[in-house]
Amino acid sequence: MKKGFLMLLSVVILSSCGQKKEQNVKAPTRVTTQVVSSGLVDNAQTYVGVVEEREATAVSFTSLGVVKRIFVNEGQAVTRGQLLAEVDNTQARNLLRGAEAQMTQANDALERYKMLHDNGSLPEVQWVEVLSKVAQAQSQLEVVKKNLADCRLIAPVSGIIGRKLVGAGETTRPSQAVVSILDISTVKVKVAIPEAEISGIDENTSSVIKVEAVNGVFTGGQIEKGVQADALTHTYDIRIHVANGDRKLLPGMVASVSLSSNGPLPTSPKGEGEEVSLPITCIQKRTDGSLFVWTIANDSTAHRTEVTIGQSQGNYVSVTNGLSVGDRFVTEGYQKLSEGSKVVF
Repeated sequence: MKKGFLMLLSVVILSSCGQKKEQNVKAPTRVTTQVVSSGLVDNAQTYVGVVEEREATAVSFTSLGVVKRIFVNEGQAVTRGQLLAEVDNTQARNLLRGAEAQMTQANDALERYKMLHDNGSLPEVQWVEVLSKVAQAQSQLEVVKKNLADCRLIAPVSGIIGRKLVGAGETTRPSQAVVSILDISTVKVKVAIPEAEISGIDENTSSVIKVEAVNGVFTGGQIEKGVQADALTHTYDIRIHVANGDRKLLPGMVASVSLSSNGPLPTSPKGEGEEVSLPITCIQKRTDGSLFVWTIANDSTAHRTEVTIGQSQGNYVSVTNGLSVGDRFVTEGYQKLSEGSKVVF
C-alpha cells in the first residue's frame, strides 16, 4: 500500500515539474521585418506631412444680426445652394413693407402725372422729378429685398462643413465667418523640405503617401513647390495633390511621405562592392561603438549582424557591408530582442 502511494506521488511531482518547465518557455516576440531585395529601398526620402483641404471657403452673413438657426453640423456634406443658417429677419421684413409702400406711392404718382404730361399740362422739370422718385423707390425696394434674402446663408460651393464658428442666439457681424466649407475631393499633403534637399524636388517628383489614420497608401500627384523658406527652420513647404474621391483623407491627418525622383538605387549581394539602403532606425550601436542590425535566421531566431554604413539620405542610410539580398531584418520591435530570441513576424 505504501509502495503504491510513493509511486503515485512520484508521478504527480514529475508532472508538476513538466508543467513548470512548459510555463517557463518564453513566448516568441512579435516583430516587423523586411527582406533585402533589389528595389527594396530606393532613393526615396521619407518626411512627415499633414493633410490639408484643397480649398477652404469661409461663409458669412453680410449684415449684423442674431443667428436664429444653423442647419448643418461639422463634417456634414453640403451642396452649392443649400441653406446653412438664418438670422432673425424681423427688421428686414418691416423695411420691405415700407419700401413696397413707397414703391406703390411712386407708381401711383407716375400714373397721375403721366396724363398731365401727355396733355402738355405738366412742366418738364416736374415730370423728371416724378420719374426720379420712381427710380429711387425701385432702387430702395431692390436693396431691401436683397437684405431680406441675405438673412438666409446659402452655401456658395459644395464640400464638407469644417467648423461651425457661431451658434444659435449669437450676434454675427458682417464678414464674420459662420461656417467653413472644405473642398476635399482632392486634398494636399503639406511637407516641410530642408533647404539642402529642395532642389531635388520638382512638380513631377513621384511620391508615396501613407496615412495610418485610414490605414491607406496613396500615390501623390502634382507638387506645388514653395519659394519662400521658413526663417527659423530653413525649410520650404511643398504641397502634394492626392485624389480623395471617397473622402477618406481629412484635413489634419498625419502622413508619412516618401519622395523619389530618380528611380531605385541598385542593391546586390555583399562582396560585390555595391550598397543596400535601410531605414536609419534599424541601425543599432553596441557599447563598443560597432553598428549592427537585427536579422532573422531560417529558424526564426534573432541575431545581431554587424554592418558598415555609408552616407545617409533622408531617413535612409546606405549599408556598405554586412547584408546580402535575401537577408531578413527587423524594422519594428527590435527593442524587445536579445541574441537568439525566437520571433514571429
